[in-house]
Amino acid sequence: MALAVEEMVKLPGGEFLMGSDEHYPDEGPAHRAAVDAFSVDPRPVTNEDFSEFVEATGYRTMAERPLDRARYPGVPADSLAPGSAVFVMTDGPVDLRDWSHWWQWTPGACWRRPEGPESDVTGRGDHPVVHVCHEDAAAFCEWAGKSLPSEAEWEYAARGGLDAAEFVWGGDDPQESRPLANTWQGRFPYENTELDGWTRTSPVGSYPPNGYGLDDMAGNVWEWTDDWYQRRRRAPAAPTCCVPLNPRGGSARGSLDPSQPQTPVPRKVLKGGSYLCSIQYCFRYRPAARQAQTIDTGLSNLGFRCVVRER
Repeated sequence: MALAVEEMVKLPGGEFLMGSDEHYPDEGPAHRAAVDAFSVDPRPVTNEDFSEFVEATGYRTMAERPLDRARYPGVPADSLAPGSAVFVMTDGPVDLRDWSHWWQWTPGACWRRPEGPESDVTGRGDHPVVHVCHEDAAAFCEWAGKSLPSEAEWEYAARGGLDAAEFVWGGDDPQESRPLANTWQGRFPYENTELDGWTRTSPVGSYPPNGYGLDDMAGNVWEWTDDWYQRRRRAPAAPTCCVPLNPRGGSARGSLDPSQPQTPVPRKVLKGGSYLCSIQYCFRYRPAARQAQTIDTGLSNLGFRCVVRER
């Protein structure tokens, strides 16, 4: 059942170190930020939750609708059919700079059929829903009387009170020996040792919660935020007297990917990493880590959770 507001975790708000200067450039500069009090779902939205929403509203996700040819000029006709991108393990080593080696556009793939037409979510009601674009996630939130978190709210919640810690559980990374989250172990993208027990999504709450009692704030699935992506966060050029309160991202126009002018689709910030993240590729199962995603795109490792603001 979709979580009621009373089942959410209430956070008092406060100040924290946002971002990092240690890893990917767009995580910096690290800076102090603050958020007001808010409540957050203790887990990502699950297939069971989303099914309840769809049954109540008749909603169809973007992956279940054919694409508009006028909106996507130059896209082959067979790629305009309803579908989504599915991770497919490769047969051997590939160039990790080219994600097309392991992402496959799959007609018929959607939240009901995560790996394509021959799959379903039977027995996976407690797994995070996937193949939801930003519009789909926002529609669920509106139905539930909630919102998508800002990037700052998400990161504050993920840190669980461990200010400036590298991981949601602290400073050490045991993912290759004693996993504390659903990430990739082995040589990406062709060998997964399943040391953590999973190749794809895992049931929510399969690993210890963070300090605020929140599950899956690292790994399992990426999670949508409602902030527009910008390459580097805005930060004061010189020290100021005040810590930014409830900072938000840039603009839709500023979020466009300059390398893809043929498809000018705005991008939002994703947080948390997924079951595809590892130390050798996409080392992003950390609170400071972030990734841009076009708002019309769902993936087999992308979900969301909701917040309710007290203001």
